[in-house]
Order: sequence, then C-alpha cells, then structure tokens
Amino acid sequence: MKRLVILGGGESGVGTAVLAQKNGFDVFLSDKGKINDTYKNVLSKYEIKWEEEKHTLDLILNAHEVVKSPGIPDKVDLIKALIEKGIPVISEIEFAGRYTNAKKICITGSNGKTTTTLLIYHMMQKAGLNVGLAGNVGKSFALQVAQNDFDFYVLELSSFQLDGMFEFKADIAVLLNITPDHLDRYDYKLENYADSKFRIIQNQTELDAFVYCIDDEVTLNKIRTKNSKAKQFPISIKKQLEIGAYLNENNQIVINTNNTNPLFMTIQELALQGKHNIYNSMAAGVAGKLVEIRKETIRESLSDFHNIDHRLELVGNVHGIEFINDSKATNVNSTWYALESMNNPVILILGGVDKGNDYSMLTDLVKSKVKAIICLGTDNKKIIKAFADVVDTILEAKSAQEAVAQSYKIGKKGDTVLLSPACASFDMFENYEDRGTQFKQAVRAL
Repeated sequence: MKRLVILGGGESGVGTAVLAQKNGFDVFLSDKGKINDTYKNVLSKYEIKWEEEKHTLDLILNAHEVVKSPGIPDKVDLIKALIEKGIPVISEIEFAGRYTNAKKICITGSNGKTTTTLLIYHMMQKAGLNVGLAGNVGKSFALQVAQNDFDFYVLELSSFQLDGMFEFKADIAVLLNITPDHLDRYDYKLENYADSKFRIIQNQTELDAFVYCIDDEVTLNKIRTKNSKAKQFPISIKKQLEIGAYLNENNQIVINTNNTNPLFMTIQELALQGKHNIYNSMAAGVAGKLVEIRKETIRESLSDFHNIDHRLELVGNVHGIEFINDSKATNVNSTWYALESMNNPVILILGGVDKGNDYSMLTDLVKSKVKAIICLGTDNKKIIKAFADVVDTILEAKSAQEAVAQSYKIGKKGDTVLLSPACASFDMFENYEDRGTQFKQAVRAL
C-alpha cells in the first residue's frame, strides 16, 4: 500500500486526505500549527491518522509521496529533507488531477485571477453546465473530485500551487498578467516568478487553449521563449486582433475564437468597471466561447456578475464620503488598479507586511488622485519615505477603527476613502478578510 503524507491540515490538505483514503492510500496528515475543529471532524469521520503542532520526522520521511500546503515554502528544512531523500513533493491540484477526467479551465496571474475565476464559474453555471469551483477559491479540488462527478472545473491557481504541479494539464489556461509579487519566495527575481506562472501551460497539446494578455510586457517576452503547442487566444485593449478579444474604436469588446460570429459588447454594459476589469471580462468571455456557451449567456453573465467581498467593494456613503474596501489588494499592482479606477479625490489607506514592495509605480497616480495617505501597519517607514514628497498629509493608524476615524475627519463631501493596502495583513490582522471586515465594521459604526 502506498503511503501518502500530507503537510497542512487546512482546506486543501484535508480534501487531499479524503481523496487519497478513497483511492486506497495509507494516509497520514501532519500540521505544525493547530487544526481547525471542522477539519478534525472530517479526518475522524474518514479514520485518517493525523497530528498537530508538530512534524514527526519518522512518520513523514517514510512517505512514497508528499502533498504540501501551498503556504509551505520549498526552503524549509523538512521539504529539503524530503527532496534529498528523493520523495516527490507535489500540490493538491497535481494529486487531485489524476483522479478526474473533467475539463479543467485554469486561471492564474498576479492580479484579477479570483475575479476572473468567479466570472467564468458564474457564466458556466448560468449556461447550465455541471461545473465545480476550486483551487485558490471555493472548496478543495481534491474533496470535490472525491465526492462529486463534475464535467468541468474552474480552478484559480497561485504560483505556489503551480510550483507543485508536474503532470497536470489545463484544457484552457488563462494567464492574466505578471507583475512583481511574492518575490520573497522567488529569490527576489521576477524571472523566477514568471517561470512559475508559465507552468500553467505545461503539458498542453494542440487540442488545448492558452488565453493571455498581449499588452502585458513580461508575459509577451516570456511567451517568445516558450514552445507552447496550445492554440493561442490573446486579449488586448490596445490593438485589434483577429482571434481572441480586443477593444474596438467604439469602446466595444469583440470576442472571437473561430473567425466567425464574434460577440460584441460595450464596456458600459460590463458589471465590473475599470481598465483591469475589461481584461478580466475579456478573458472570461474567451473561455466561455471556448466551452461553447451561447453569446447571449456570456453577455448576460458579464453584465450581471457580483464581485467578491474585499475587492473594490462599496461599503457605504457617510455624509457624502464614499468608503471602498479593497483589502484583497495585497500587492502594489492591485492598488495601482484600484487607484486607476477611482474618479473622486482619494484618501488612501495603505500598509501592512511589505513583500519587497516598490511603491514608485504608484507615484503618478498618487500625485494625481490622492489627497491623503493613512498608514495601517506596524512599520510604515518605507511608505512614508516613498510618498513624503508626493502627498501633503500622511498619518499613521494603529487599528482599522482609527484609520476610518482619521479618514472621516479629514474627508470632505465628494471624497473616496479607499482601503487598498498593497501589503499582506499579518502584522495586525488574521488575514485580508479580517482586515476588510474590521474596516467595514468601523465604517458602519460612524
């Protein structure tokens, strides 16, 4: 009997354990932290052996294969020891992919991947297709493979998940953009991070499809070095394309996947506004056409979609001051997109755990749109230094409540208070959801 060891007792780890148990593996799950009671109950129900708050080496280094949580870096001693022993270390997505014949639509990118994934899922559900939602969003892919029989999966994939994927193949791969993010995991080299993102097209054949943004310079340079066999469907808002999707001179999206019967839709009709969301909508529309969803359904889906919490979410309007929660903006590029879509004077709430951020890309937008910055982090020196000569008012806050109170005090009718931190949240909050929730509670308490 093959022994599978799973590192990490969260959503993906527990899902993998259930799928492995179902397929006759000797399964052991180990988590260095505490395992949530909900997940413990699942492990007990399936009689899966587990441990928490430790990693017992003797029980791990005897594995035939290891599935690790995407949050565990390759550089930790345990992973190094496994690799040294020649024990394969893979991701949940790689493992679960072996046990399903469903078509897989996979989405990655530094920004916009959750929105685009949910857009495609919404579209496929609306079309009446038998579809699951998994990866970085939704329920565990492995658990769904164990318990359901879907014809399609829409999978949001982070670079960390892609790093642990080897034989897995996407039927439709979507790469939205590549901008510096998580560089601490990639030796601070954009090249390494880009290579990681491009793993989304590995193993694709000429029967598969690759949707990518031709306006993204890093993607364009990298694609020239890759020998992709898949049929390519570029998207652009800058140039006219024969195949894929582009923005025409009438501000209409044109989606065309087979040189006949293109779909036209004005950008005013899109549920999601802002330049970045045109790209997201284009990518989703191309994917919809590739799985042969009717044009009318694609158009409806792109116009009636509701975005996720904590992503440019309008919280409310208090005495003419608008409050927007974009807590999911955990990198500089996400904040750039958020600012780019703002039309009112902005009071920007920035800060948290810096991932090697370069704030200079925000300078022009901050100069033209931001009247004040409120720093919400334990160490704000880098932000203050970056914008000291750009913005007159820079304040510091020790909590979401204080940040909201300060912004309300300096705000005027017609201003927008934007929480778009450009940083991770772990210095002051559990995660970006907790940060966004505390922000919303503070706004509602005004």
